[in-house]
Amino acid sequence: MLVERVRVLRAAVARVVVGQDDVVEEVLCGLLAGGHVLLEGVPGLAKTLLARSLASALGLDFKRIQFTPDLMPADVVGTNIFDLGQGRFHLVRGPVFTQVLLADEVNRTPPKTQAALLEAMEERQVTLDGQSLPLPDPFFVIATQNPLDHEGTYPLPEAQLDRFMLKVTVPYPGPAEEREVYRRFLGDARPELPAPVLDAAALTALRASVRAVHVEDKVVDYCLALVAATRTSRAVQTGASPRAGLMWLQLAQARAAMEGRDFVIPDDLKRLALPVLRHRVRLGADAELEGKGPDRVVTGILERVDVPR
Repeated sequence: MLVERVRVLRAAVARVVVGQDDVVEEVLCGLLAGGHVLLEGVPGLAKTLLARSLASALGLDFKRIQFTPDLMPADVVGTNIFDLGQGRFHLVRGPVFTQVLLADEVNRTPPKTQAALLEAMEERQVTLDGQSLPLPDPFFVIATQNPLDHEGTYPLPEAQLDRFMLKVTVPYPGPAEEREVYRRFLGDARPELPAPVLDAAALTALRASVRAVHVEDKVVDYCLALVAATRTSRAVQTGASPRAGLMWLQLAQARAAMEGRDFVIPDDLKRLALPVLRHRVRLGADAELEGKGPDRVVTGILERVDVPR
């Protein structure tokens, strides 16, 4: 059932978002595993369209926040406003109170506002004036950011980055895919969002199926060895946290379920290593001087750690 429902969901998104199959697969893994996803790529690669299409196909409430240098935390979570007519304060909820939140260009706003998302992502709640307010269920954040070498960007704090289950790099489309984009949307044509093919209850059931996927001790030990290797690598200044390892295993469960298996294999971990670790390993000065990037360092770790049989 899960495989068929995911196939239908992917097909609905593919009718609007051309190509980017690997990106869609990784985003769906994060969705099914119950985490949040950070998309990084230059403008114009359909990151926003992907988020809108996914929310529409799921039949979930969707809101978008355009992060700008002057955005304040209250613009994200809301605030209490005094009503002169009634002589009392009343709560104005911010756009974070939704089921699918698109945090667009999240690294174009200062850290103070970026941090407004931290409690919402981790605790699924918002605290306003000492009152804890639960967020809708499900609650899924898709954040987009421009590469950090672009002007006017603020790197996300490490604590914020660690809340994202995956960091997905969105590449340029291939020539055939880009041609199809031109052909499909040339002139007055505008992409129509897909009709709902699932709902919140169906998503909750799919997530329960993912959590039931079996993970052998050998696979857990393999994940543990890979996480430990990020902390002992000479190229890495700060390695992955226990949270990263747990999220990695949860994502592996999601990928196994999407492949029609009720058990995780080491290849599930290897396939998801880059999106799980690229934003969590902090490289040392020597590695940066040598031009090594996180993806290259993580790939080297995968090559060095023995795969269980």
